[in-house]
Amino acid sequence: MDVCRDWVHCVQFGFYIPILAAGFPLNMAALWQLFFRLRHWSESTIYLLNLVINDCLLLLALPFKIMAYHEPWKLGRFSCSLFESFVYVNMYGSILLSVCISVDRYVALHFPFRRLRSKRKAVFICAMVWMLVFGFSYPVYDLHGGSSNESFCFQNFSKQTWDKVWIIVCVECVFWGSTIVMVLCSVNVVKTLHDLRKRNPNDAKLRNNKSVKIVLSNLVVFLLCFIPYHISVLLYFYIKQKSSSTETKQIFISGLRKFVHVSLCVSSLNCLADAVCYYFILKENLQTAEQDTRINTVTKETH
Repeated sequence: MDVCRDWVHCVQFGFYIPILAAGFPLNMAALWQLFFRLRHWSESTIYLLNLVINDCLLLLALPFKIMAYHEPWKLGRFSCSLFESFVYVNMYGSILLSVCISVDRYVALHFPFRRLRSKRKAVFICAMVWMLVFGFSYPVYDLHGGSSNESFCFQNFSKQTWDKVWIIVCVECVFWGSTIVMVLCSVNVVKTLHDLRKRNPNDAKLRNNKSVKIVLSNLVVFLLCFIPYHISVLLYFYIKQKSSSTETKQIFISGLRKFVHVSLCVSSLNCLADAVCYYFILKENLQTAEQDTRINTVTKETH
């Protein structure tokens, strides 16, 4: 069987194989750093651990997704729905956890002496995120309708799925609401740190503040990976709901369907791009831990 039945399949293979090849070692390296090098956990590293685990779900699903594009699906409908749900759990888990990281930075900057942040609260928030994304993933198990044809997986959704307006409304509201929060928090944090640097030009810590890099990398990854998919889904849903059925409309729908598939590939890049966020957060926490160790050593030597 031909690996690339059309250009969309070629694009999908071109995205998913490198994501799988690079994403697995990057996420394993992040887990190793978290469990074997990091001595002191913080709110940021708790969110990071959950983000790594979330990316591992996508990496677990990708081999089956690649296989489904290459040959007929032979593992049954339930396994198809299970792995397909991992893709969407990963997407919306990444969206919500990215928002958590952004809000956490905002709170840390503006309310440093208030007990709005704690490791226990971070664990609770992450647990709520997991409950939400897994709870709302159940419609994925009906994505292909009641068809007895189980030869295809990770392909087009059923007509019944696109008729469920509430699904589209929910996912679009979650995404665009999260986008507004991300942009507002990120812009505010960067502006505040910029103002602090202007008032304290000799402060070395402010001149090389890691928070700016974390927030900006988190925002750029978020916007580049997820905006194309949610715009394509919104357009596809809108056009598909139009009552008139003409040849031009069918051609336009076919093109939009391809755009949905390609933009879903782009959204999977968050698995690699999150590694930038891993780098900055782990580097910051490891440096903080080393500084604390040096301070404790000096304190012991002076007594």
